[in-house]
Amino acid sequence: MEKISPASWVVSAGRSRRPGEPLNVAPVLASNFYLPSERVYSRGDGTTTAEALEELIGGLEGGVALAFSSGMAAVAAVLHRLPVGATLAVPEDPYHGVAGLCAEGEELGRWTVLRLDLADTEAWVQAAQTADLLWLESPANPLITVADLPAICGAPRRAGTLVAVDSTFATPLVQKPLELGADIVMHSATKFIGGHSDLLGGLLVSRRVELFDELAERRKLTGAIIGGLEAFLATRGARTLALRIERAQHNAMVLAERLEAHPEISRVRYPGLPSHDTHEAAKRFMSGFGAMMSFETTGTGERAGAVCERAELINHATSLGGIESTMERRAVIPGQETIPPTLIRFSVGCEDVEDLWNDLSQALEATRA
Repeated sequence: MEKISPASWVVSAGRSRRPGEPLNVAPVLASNFYLPSERVYSRGDGTTTAEALEELIGGLEGGVALAFSSGMAAVAAVLHRLPVGATLAVPEDPYHGVAGLCAEGEELGRWTVLRLDLADTEAWVQAAQTADLLWLESPANPLITVADLPAICGAPRRAGTLVAVDSTFATPLVQKPLELGADIVMHSATKFIGGHSDLLGGLLVSRRVELFDELAERRKLTGAIIGGLEAFLATRGARTLALRIERAQHNAMVLAERLEAHPEISRVRYPGLPSHDTHEAAKRFMSGFGAMMSFETTGTGERAGAVCERAELINHATSLGGIESTMERRAVIPGQETIPPTLIRFSVGCEDVEDLWNDLSQALEATRA
């Protein structure tokens, strides 16, 4: 069969297609298996459920995937491979869990951390000559900055330097870092891939066989394998990824344009808006602008928190990427105190866009000074 589209791949990948087998991937809830067998213990050998998820996401990204128990477990597998004395380049304001791992490594004397402006492409290109690992997060959380991935991933590097991209906000349907020269792509499957706010999971994808084998061994030693039920839920959720992203991206664009024109909003951060600082970079290599945005209300941080609380359809909750819309004030999150105090991170879901707009409008009106 000729190569199929990503929208068809997410629906079809990972199925056994053997006569008598279930049509849908079944959850394998087992820790061990009858011997003799190549599959002995699920911590090291995985399950057919996890392998279906890995086939699905690996095929989307154009590499080979490993499923982990959480996004942070996947991040740790990459960072903890660095030797003592290594240099790690990260964004100035990375995801707070990544920031915590970086700080821990610094305190233990394991590595030196360079903190770079994600939009300063030249700084990242220069870091590729000295750092052991470039850890990029694009679009970034929660400022939604888009890194110039073609320029950074394609820049000349010192021998042995790796580039890893947290592409959770974009999903494999919006950008493909491996095609741009990255060595590793990370996804928190908890978010858009699972899509229903009911699981924890992480994924690493690479095209390099020796790197894949090393990460697989690290997953085995640390016991960071995804559970059978979580792998089942992530695979089932990913089946509708293309449909969810199409609807959520449409909603996000409509809402971003309306919010930007609203008198109670001081700033909207969404890559699809021409006013966004990294809009031009996003247009060059992304196939869409995603479903994540942040916006800043007028007034105080307390007013921004009240907007989240007054919403009736949009859920006041952390995390993101579900079929339902969520929003939260990020400056109250430990480790994110430098975020603008009125910034609200908004994960746009698949509800009717007019209902979402009406809910935002009433929440802003109810909290106006």
